[in-house]
Amino acid sequence: MIATVVWGTGNVGRAAIRAVEAHPALKLTAVLVHDPAKVGRDAGALAGLDVELGVAATDDVEAVLAAGPRAVVYAGSGDTRPMEALADLVRAVESGAVVVTPSLYPLYDHRNAPAELRDPVLAAIKAGGGSLFVSGVDPGWGNDVLPLLISGLASTIDVIRCQEIFDYSTYEQPDSVRYLVGMGQPMDYQPPMLYPTVPTMVWGGQIRLMARELGVELDEIRETVQRRPLETTVTTRTMGEFEAGTQGAVRFEVQGIVDGAARIVIEHVTRIHPSAAPDWPLPPSGDGAHRVIIEGRPRIEVTVEATDESENRSAGGNATAVGRLVNAIDWLAAAEPGLYDALDVPLRPAIGKLNRP
Repeated sequence: MIATVVWGTGNVGRAAIRAVEAHPALKLTAVLVHDPAKVGRDAGALAGLDVELGVAATDDVEAVLAAGPRAVVYAGSGDTRPMEALADLVRAVESGAVVVTPSLYPLYDHRNAPAELRDPVLAAIKAGGGSLFVSGVDPGWGNDVLPLLISGLASTIDVIRCQEIFDYSTYEQPDSVRYLVGMGQPMDYQPPMLYPTVPTMVWGGQIRLMARELGVELDEIRETVQRRPLETTVTTRTMGEFEAGTQGAVRFEVQGIVDGAARIVIEHVTRIHPSAAPDWPLPPSGDGAHRVIIEGRPRIEVTVEATDESENRSAGGNATAVGRLVNAIDWLAAAEPGLYDALDVPLRPAIGKLNRP
């Protein structure tokens, strides 16, 4: 059994505890938390399980890493604290652990990551013999392994389009939704996530990964952004009120340009309420979906809808990101130490999990 630590118990960490506990090759040995109120609580309770797992949460990072875990699932946010997240990851890798995380978007395509992010990780790998794999859902499997797999069913391809279509009122991260993305802010507010070059920083790596695997050269990566105000004030279940006239929907594209045309496209359509921008693409049902469209011959369209935690689509997306990462741990543990990306790490069948409670 691979001794595994889950670091963080928020939206991603809860799913990580459940995934580690369910994996036949992994053993949950510690849970790290930041909130003092969570210290001492059982991991099962923190993960929303109806059973105790016998692992009490702790905030003693030094003691947990000193125990020499073989793997760490890092679920701390990198959106608003990237350098702190990097320091945590370096510390875990340097301890000799296999580390998997959805944090730090530039490391999804580590070959093109800034030196200030990549070099400390490489130094930690050399010093401690650990590994790092950074991936998720979008960015992540929704715009790397899934579209590449589906592209293999086509005879000719004109455009590969990857879409995330979501109602962000289910996301339950008010700071990210209101301030990073700008929902509920005046239309003259500039959301940091939509600053020029930021979408490319987050999703450009996925464009480059797909281009690399497809064997095409990119001319450049371009961005387009559209924003729409709410026509009426709306009240959401998790994040309160959003006033009429404030930002209610965002649509942007990160485009991989090949021979002068947008051939590899990652598109986001994000709303704070279903009434916002009703003429933009909608999910087939529920609060959100991920979709891949291959424009070519034949035309192929695949939509993935995941739910978890009382049929919540955002929680379902988080759970699939966690599944991608946690299910890679045993493969990474058997591989050489290193810095890996989604094209290195296979997406494998759920061996040993069928009918497992």
